[in-house]
Amino acid sequence: MTRIDNTPGGASGAVTVRGLVKHYGETKALDGVDLDVREGTVMGVLGPNGAGKTTLVRILSTLLVPDAGTATVAGYDVVRQPRQLRRVIGLTGQYASVDEKLSGWENLYLIGRLLDLPRRDSRLRADELLERFSLTEAARRPAATYSGGMRRRLDLAASMIGRPAVLCLDEPTTGLDPRTRNEVWDEVKAMVGDGVTVLLTTQYMEEAEQLASELTVVDRGKVIAGGRIDALKAKVGGRTLRVTPTDPLHLRPLASALDEMGITGLAATVVDTERGSVLVPVLSDEQLTAVVGAVTARGITLAGITTELPSLDEVFLSLTGHRASTPQDTVPAPTREEVAV
Repeated sequence: MTRIDNTPGGASGAVTVRGLVKHYGETKALDGVDLDVREGTVMGVLGPNGAGKTTLVRILSTLLVPDAGTATVAGYDVVRQPRQLRRVIGLTGQYASVDEKLSGWENLYLIGRLLDLPRRDSRLRADELLERFSLTEAARRPAATYSGGMRRRLDLAASMIGRPAVLCLDEPTTGLDPRTRNEVWDEVKAMVGDGVTVLLTTQYMEEAEQLASELTVVDRGKVIAGGRIDALKAKVGGRTLRVTPTDPLHLRPLASALDEMGITGLAATVVDTERGSVLVPVLSDEQLTAVVGAVTARGITLAGITTELPSLDEVFLSLTGHRASTPQDTVPAPTREEVAV
C-alpha cells in the first residue's frame, strides 16, 4: 500500500488539493480549488449556498471523481487510491444516514465489521462510542425511535468507528437544538485532541469560530480568501476600540471630542449607551495611540478599553457580498459513473 507524499522532506499535510475542477453540465461547481489542511487541526470551509462546499467534500471522501486537478487525503490520492483512503477517513454528511431498523449498537457494530474489524474489536468499539456520545441507555433501541439529535450523534459515532485520520463534517449540526449542537462541538474538539484532522463545512459563523483553526472561504467554485480567523477579520474590517469611561456622563463629550479631532478619519464614533461605552473605529496603531492620548488629555477616568475585530458574519458579508444563508448546497447526487471505485 503506497502513500503519496507531495511535500519536501517527507512531511505532508493531512489534505492537499491543487486545481480541483468539477462540472455539472454547464455549471462549474469547483473552478480550480487549492486547499491545504495541517494535521491535527480543523479547517472550516465557508461559502454561500451553491458555492461548492459539498462537492469538495464528496470528492475528498471518494464519492465523486473530479474532472481535473489532484487531491490527496491522509497521504492517499482520492482518484487512484480510493479503497485505501476509505479505510482512514470518516464522513458525516448533512443528514444522518443511519439504518433506522437496526439499533444504535447494531449500526456501529455493522460498520466495524464492514471495516474488517474483528468481532470482539467491533463490539468493544461500539460500546465505547455509545458511551462517549451519551447513547448507552438507548443502545438497544431501533434508531427509528431516536430524536434528531440522537441520530446525529449516532451518525458522528459511526464516522469514528475506524479511528479515522481525517474526518469530513458536512454541515454536522444542521437542524440541531443549541444544547445538542454544543454536545457535538465538544465531541469534535475531543477528536481533534486525539489527533484527528477535521474538514468542516458550515453556514454557522459561531460554529466556525468555536471549532476552526483556519478558514477557507469559497464562492462560485473558487477560493476567495483563507487564513486564521483573526487575520481575516483584521484584513477585512480593521479594528474598533470600545472605550468605557467610569462616569457615563463622559460618553457624549468624549465621542464629540474624538470626532472634532478627526482621529478616526471619515468614520464617526458611536455611543453605546446600553453598555456605557464609545465605539471608535481605528485603522492603525497611530490612531489607537491618538485615541488613548485624547482620553488622557481630558482627564477622563476609564473603566476599561478593549479592541474588537469585526464579526465573522461581517467578514463573510465583505468577502461574498451577502451574509451566510441557512440553506445547504444543492448538489446533484453522484451517478454510478461519477463515484470513484
